[in-house]
Amino acid sequence: MIVGAGSVQIEEVLLGLKIGFLVLLYLFIWRIVRTAKREISVPQESMVLSPEQARKLRRQAGVSGRLVVLGGPGLPEGSEFTLDSAPVTAGRAEQNDIVLTRDEFASGTHARFELRGSGAWVEDVGSTNGTYLNGVRLKRRRRINPGDVVRIGETDIRYET
Repeated sequence: MIVGAGSVQIEEVLLGLKIGFLVLLYLFIWRIVRTAKREISVPQESMVLSPEQARKLRRQAGVSGRLVVLGGPGLPEGSEFTLDSAPVTAGRAEQNDIVLTRDEFASGTHARFELRGSGAWVEDVGSTNGTYLNGVRLKRRRRINPGDVVRIGETDIRYET
């Protein structure tokens, strides 16, 4: 009889542990559901900015600019192109932002200008005759400062803020 009484006590303890484990498991699941419900019900701000919002932020941070044509075939001297949230491409092809149709030394898509982080950058995108920054041929993407002159084919373009 002693053996039977001991096994009954062990079974009662195990049953109590099982019930306690299930209660803790249900509490854990209830907390997860409650937290998820709270996260879903709170309105979230979008992490994607519209182009106008990006321009405004860049202006506030002092990061924006324009590209001014100094000379070259096809574009009038003084032509301006805004450099803001979208990259600006230059070349002879019609899909470029700066179209250099009469510049025989420019490639179809020659160079790309873009704002990144704290400044403006220029990159040669596989042109035949190269892109020059202040007279030095680009071998990789380079940061440009106000007053820098980029030569694409026979066209000179100055970066200004």
